Amino acid sequence: MTWELLVDGIDFAEGPRWHEGRLWYSDFHQRTISSVGIDGDRRIELGDLADQPSGLGWMPDGSLLAVFMTTRRVMRQSGTGDLVEHADLSGIATWHCNDMVVDAAGNAYVGNFGFDLEARASYAPADLALVRADGSVEVAATELRFPNGSVITPDGSTLIVGQSFGGNYVAFTIADDATLHDRREWAAIEGTAPDGCALDAAGAIWFADALGSQVVRVEEGGRVTDRLATPAPVFACMLGGDDGRTLFALCAPGSGAQATAGKAAGAIFTTRVEQPHAGRP
Repeated sequence: MTWELLVDGIDFAEGPRWHEGRLWYSDFHQRTISSVGIDGDRRIELGDLADQPSGLGWMPDGSLLAVFMTTRRVMRQSGTGDLVEHADLSGIATWHCNDMVVDAAGNAYVGNFGFDLEARASYAPADLALVRADGSVEVAATELRFPNGSVITPDGSTLIVGQSFGGNYVAFTIADDATLHDRREWAAIEGTAPDGCALDAAGAIWFADALGSQVVRVEEGGRVTDRLATPAPVFACMLGGDDGRTLFALCAPGSGAQATAGKAAGAIFTTRVEQPHAGRP
């Protein structure tokens, strides 16, 4: 497998989603939400945002949801195209919010850092937030070790959450009322920090290893089937393209603002894989 450059000039890209024939992503420091076609055609969908955007998703009516990190909110695109507050997570999130996955009914599961990572504050676990379609907020799960990239299985029955500080994935059964139950370890991948991820049709997860400049494919139970070195440190990945078999890797010189903000040194690369995308996001 070889990597091909899709687009560059990015500060720090996160939240990649294949949607309506294009890869959508957030740029923390350029404060934009953009999309890019498989041919490299890029357009800014929303710019000059008031906060750092991160996780993305869509409601059943097609309206965009976006996580605003530092103000700890989920925003929703209004009929006029502007982002308005959908949910306030400040009562749950103890530091910056990050990735999000949205189910078929419009319920969103949103992670947060738990502590001030860049200031090297003492580690603290985080609670996962459930934002219901009406914007109400509650705790979905507790004591998570930096909950990050998450997926929902195609049948909507299971949420799988990556723990960047746990080196593993934990799974939950999703009840009919969107609450989470039956917590269990889905896979442990020693020596990695799972970041943005995607589920494939064979039930395995591709994830960006924030420690290893690689994307990793892991099956339930922890068997690693693939490790692909990336051209630069990688912090998110997604499956997409017309057949779902294009793997996108979102790379940057580092994870901190000092290494990325205003540098435009990040890029998105692509390669081809065997199994297509499945589930959400």
